[in-house]
Amino acid sequence: MQSKYFAAVDIGTNSFHLIIVEANVGEPFQIVERKREVIRLASHKGNDLSFISDEEVKKAIETLNEFKTIASNYNTELIAIATSAVREVKNQNEFLNSVFEETGIKVEVIDGRREAELIYMGAMKALSLNNNKALCIDIGGGSTEFILCDHGEPIFSERIKIGAVRLSKKFFPDYVITDSSIKNCLDYIEERISSNANINLQEGFDIAVGTSGTILSTAAMIYYSKHEKFTEFLNGISFTFDELKNITGQVLNCKTLSERLFIPGIEIKRADIIPAGMLILNKVFQLFNITEMIISEYALREGIIIDTLDKIKR
Repeated sequence: MQSKYFAAVDIGTNSFHLIIVEANVGEPFQIVERKREVIRLASHKGNDLSFISDEEVKKAIETLNEFKTIASNYNTELIAIATSAVREVKNQNEFLNSVFEETGIKVEVIDGRREAELIYMGAMKALSLNNNKALCIDIGGGSTEFILCDHGEPIFSERIKIGAVRLSKKFFPDYVITDSSIKNCLDYIEERISSNANINLQEGFDIAVGTSGTILSTAAMIYYSKHEKFTEFLNGISFTFDELKNITGQVLNCKTLSERLFIPGIEIKRADIIPAGMLILNKVFQLFNITEMIISEYALREGIIIDTLDKIKR
């Protein structure tokens, strides 16, 4: 049976993700390797994720060369997709040219709607959402994607510039939490979501799906609080609004980064930006009247693979 390996890289605001899969003809793909590197593009200079620094460019090139080496072990090339941070920065062309010159990788920068489509492709594959009216939420570092589909047909697909890195920089620049910064952050999130005319908060749905870093990390903390152990498999796990509010309370009670490092089940590399991410998630639950959310471990990078395989099949 013929098989081939495919590699996709999601160049996000918070981190770079590599996924390598083996695809056998006529069978579902199998993930054979994953790797993640936290970089925080555009978070060190400029206002509101507006400039990628020389240090960040250097780290990005090092990471992509490492990913390229891993992919070469499987005799495949990288499909690299960039999202919010690269999409917005003033020095986008300089960044893309530097990456190409130093790695030979041509990065494709996609718009918000295309990003949402690929995220939904991944979630649909992970959870078999074809027969549901599903609201999919993806909280990234720079933006949050909202995708509502009914039996696979899109009703709306919107990206809003509220993300865990972006709002941490805006409201918690020293990663210290105060009551006033929490209130200001929540008010800002509500205003940005409610003012989007393309999102209908009254539109019903059968199932709410959560993907990517903030939501997966939150689910992992909730799982740990219930079972006092970690799990590597979050796909299909669900949590309620009450569980979310309880774990958010624990996180927000730890006012400084050093205090948050000791929260049971927290991801250490996300302890600085998780408060902003969880505030987004809480406000999303409230505004969309979500009572329970189910986790998809597949998101953008898996969507890239699915889209690539579909093109080959066609």
